[in-house]
Amino acid sequence: MILVHRLKGEPLYLNADLIEFVESTPDTVITLVDGRKMVVAESPQEIVDRSRLFRASVIVASDELKGKGAAGTLLTLLPGSEG
Repeated sequence: MILVHRLKGEPLYLNADLIEFVESTPDTVITLVDGRKMVVAESPQEIVDRSRLFRASVIVASDELKGKGAAGTLLTLLPGSEG
């Protein structure tokens, strides 16, 4: 999730995975994969930067979970838990 703000300043957390594209018209308009549009105060570049940071944080968290459990032990999948 990334934090964006509506034009009047209200904060809103947006699922970055649902963003299809971002345009400046001159307001920043985010179009979601289902066709809904959102007008936000941030620039298109800020949206891109926040989305990249969010995705990077997910990868880092995933790598940390793969390597160690809460007690410092390795995590393993139980049989039948793969999917």
